[in-house]
Amino acid sequence: MPDDNYATDRGLKRAMSIDDGPGRGHTVAERVAAVLETGLSAASDAGMDRFARLVAGVIGVPVALVALVESNRQTFPGMVGLQGTWAQARQTPLSHSLCQHVVADREPQVFADVRADARTRDSLAIGDLGVVAYAGMPLVDADGVVLGSLCAIDTRPREWSPAELSLLEDLAAACSAELQLRIVSRRYRTSLDRSQLLLRTADALADTTGLADVRQQVRDLLSSDLKPAYVGLVLVEGTGSNRLRRIVNSTGYALMERTYETYRLQDAWPTARAVRENRTITVNDPAELRRDYAPEALEAFDSLGLHSAVCVPLPGTVIPLGTLVLGWDGPHEIDIVEQAVLASLAGYTARAVERALFVDRRIDVAHQLQEAMLTDLPAVSGVELSALYRPAAETDLVGGDWYDAYLLPTAAQGGEDSSAGDRVAISVGDITGHDMRAATLMGQIRSMLRQADLDHPGQGPARIVSAMEHANTRLQLNASGTLIHAHLRPHPPAEDGTWELTWTNAGHPPPLLVTPDGVVERLDQHGILLYPALNNAPRTENQRLLPPGSLLLLYTDGLVEHIGTPVETLIDAASRLLAENSTLPLDELTALLADQLAEPHAADDVALLALRIPPHPTPQKA
Repeated sequence: MPDDNYATDRGLKRAMSIDDGPGRGHTVAERVAAVLETGLSAASDAGMDRFARLVAGVIGVPVALVALVESNRQTFPGMVGLQGTWAQARQTPLSHSLCQHVVADREPQVFADVRADARTRDSLAIGDLGVVAYAGMPLVDADGVVLGSLCAIDTRPREWSPAELSLLEDLAAACSAELQLRIVSRRYRTSLDRSQLLLRTADALADTTGLADVRQQVRDLLSSDLKPAYVGLVLVEGTGSNRLRRIVNSTGYALMERTYETYRLQDAWPTARAVRENRTITVNDPAELRRDYAPEALEAFDSLGLHSAVCVPLPGTVIPLGTLVLGWDGPHEIDIVEQAVLASLAGYTARAVERALFVDRRIDVAHQLQEAMLTDLPAVSGVELSALYRPAAETDLVGGDWYDAYLLPTAAQGGEDSSAGDRVAISVGDITGHDMRAATLMGQIRSMLRQADLDHPGQGPARIVSAMEHANTRLQLNASGTLIHAHLRPHPPAEDGTWELTWTNAGHPPPLLVTPDGVVERLDQHGILLYPALNNAPRTENQRLLPPGSLLLLYTDGLVEHIGTPVETLIDAASRLLAENSTLPLDELTALLADQLAEPHAADDVALLALRIPPHPTPQKA
């Protein structure tokens, strides 16, 4: 039977503040969280083992334990004298725990013979651990939460003397002080870690360029520190909007994000509520979600395997920009420190979102500008044309690279050539720079080339480029760069399907020609680059016949310039790809070249223009 006289005489309950004290009313989850804060588990700890040895030596018992009680087990970070499997595991289920009674009653438990007490006589600790006599004192944290027990165990019946129990009480108080010191130390380290987290967040989010990048950076940062199973970002679609949109993970691991990508601000989701009420919303368990929110929210929660979550509003100028969502696959209590950390994280995230929205809007404008300048290719009878443009991965995402193709005037429109068939001008060029200014200059140079072709009918490409250079100098545009400008016309007699290519090259990478027999040739002839101070030199022209089955590729240097790799090596690689894939549809061919040759995060634009003279159809046998 418990020795009630001991508790009364010593006033232990009052001394340890466990009778109606500040710890009264703590939940199991709070107690388990407090145990976890000690940093101790089912592993030997030198300090706790020392307390177990002191108990064994001072009181004279064969077994002594520092036992911490969790929701479904007890662990022994301090242990002396225990034998067998349980000693190796340093833990037992609660079916073998007498210390659980110390925790449940929040007071000492003293038994001369546990086999004689109705509460303990069926405990598996008797047969498996050899426990007969037991004396356990509560181990408490600074808030009065009982974490476990410091216990003395004998393998035979024993009457515990007041002196022995007094010594055990003093050792338990010292052990409790050690546990409290560990908790404070871990909390300090946690606060330091979270301060470092905020510094890392500020640094990482300062360099983000888009919403997807913001979401990924936040996810990476929080996953390593707060250990959530899910991190999401939900944003208000625009000023005055009543809709929310999730930033969908590009890896697609959370299908829920696609299923519920958009929903109304008034809908019963905790994320929407966080925005409406501009405060942090917590979900402690699925039952709370089932009770307070829409079935869709519960379905999304379940699909992610979450048990608890927190939704933190992203502060905006007038209303929140959206919600930062963290979910855990088990219980997770948000303490005051963590609330402050999350609020700061939400602030950093909100500023990054604002920058990303600005960048995304700028990208949209830039793409629209680029598309407006890169007009559709004309339909040319007897010639296939295809073009591709990919912007640089950085800055304004437009630049000075271009392609162009347009029909030239016929004889009836002022041209000197009276032969039948279309005549077409093609060009590819690269104005120096990778920003909006370069794109603007590119548009002007491209337009001046077109105007020169219209104003000088019958003149060759060299004369057209010279006229453009003259305008560039006189108008003080000071555009510089490289280009190829070419004219293509049916070669008399037009009936055989051959075309005549005439071109001039102003310092540009050489076009690649695949002949009908599959051989790839570089058209290497070129002149000086486009530069106002050098435009007095005459431009030269070159000619080549393109019989049916010929394939011509014009490209800018973004395709063949990589840091650390010679340009010649990459031009050779482009030649091989052309030879191996020359029969592909031109749209597929240009995409293949860009995918395999251009760098994934290219610092330069890439423009391609492919031209094919279709082969003669194979005659059918009679």
